[in-house]
Amino acid sequence: VGMTLVIIAGGIDLSVGSVMGLASIAATMAAIQDLADQTHWIVMVLIALGVGLAAGLINGVVIAYGNVVAFMATLAMLVAARGLAEILAERRTLVVEERGFISFMNSDFIGVDILIWIFAIVAALGWVVLNRTTFGRRTVAIGGNREAARLAGINVKRHTMWLYAIAGLTAGIAGVMILGRTTAGSSTHGQLYELDAIAAVVVGGTLLIGGRGTITGTVFGVL
Repeated sequence: VGMTLVIIAGGIDLSVGSVMGLASIAATMAAIQDLADQTHWIVMVLIALGVGLAAGLINGVVIAYGNVVAFMATLAMLVAARGLAEILAERRTLVVEERGFISFMNSDFIGVDILIWIFAIVAALGWVVLNRTTFGRRTVAIGGNREAARLAGINVKRHTMWLYAIAGLTAGIAGVMILGRTTAGSSTHGQLYELDAIAAVVVGGTLLIGGRGTITGTVFGVL
């Protein structure tokens, strides 16, 4: 869903798989799990989302304000996030000790797995953002013609920054989901997932050059 928005705007994000792995590691570090044990497991979720958002913002700032090509900037983040994850984890798999988190992520609601509900909610929010908000209209406009969008009064740089932040945030959500599925944080989580994400978006009918695409198409692309 995050990748769809980025590609519609004419960008690309190669770092989502590595950011996902980094988010899973950050959420399962001993200090974070101790804090979660003393308070609530939602702390782990917030840390994972925060790490994803921060990585996405760094991508966005470098691309939008540093005028670095998206391919190169996100390729650098791919390497950096994976490397940082390995350093933080000391090349070990970090096991989730918080039973409340594990039981919630493996539960179901009216017979449907909670992970499917998370996917459905994120996809629905993505659809609303793209089709029913000014932000979505501007995203399509930037992908269609960046210079025309700028001349029409859209702050293209700021908008681009937030698009990559959203992509990072959704990578953080994916990190939480894989934690729930595997009950462990690992620097190898999400390897080559960026290719799966890009493939799902393109199969769903979104143009790689930007300007056209749908969240509905991406959902079918994933399936």
